[in-house]
Amino acid sequence: MSSKTDKQPENGQQRVPWWRVRMMWLVVGGPLAVVVAGIITAVIAVRGADEVVGSGAAPQAQRPAEDAGDTRPALEARNKASAEAAKAAAAAAASSGQR
Repeated sequence: MSSKTDKQPENGQQRVPWWRVRMMWLVVGGPLAVVVAGIITAVIAVRGADEVVGSGAAPQAQRPAEDAGDTRPALEARNKASAEAAKAAAAAAASSGQR
């Protein structure tokens, strides 16, 4: 007894198994690669998980500065550069308005 799938197509072409069709691998391959990458990522995350640190133990770099004395030179330089740029812009606007 033969089933419908065992018969030759009526147009004379030979049937190809599904795993030999290249378009099928393009359609299935992308999502399959994403699933495999997700599983690998989950395994890495679970095996290499860091210890949980309590909220009271903030790293030194994340603690706010006690005094702003160490940022004073940078603030002065920024303000000086900003003031000089504003003076130059005002001088350019005044000279273009006089002509």
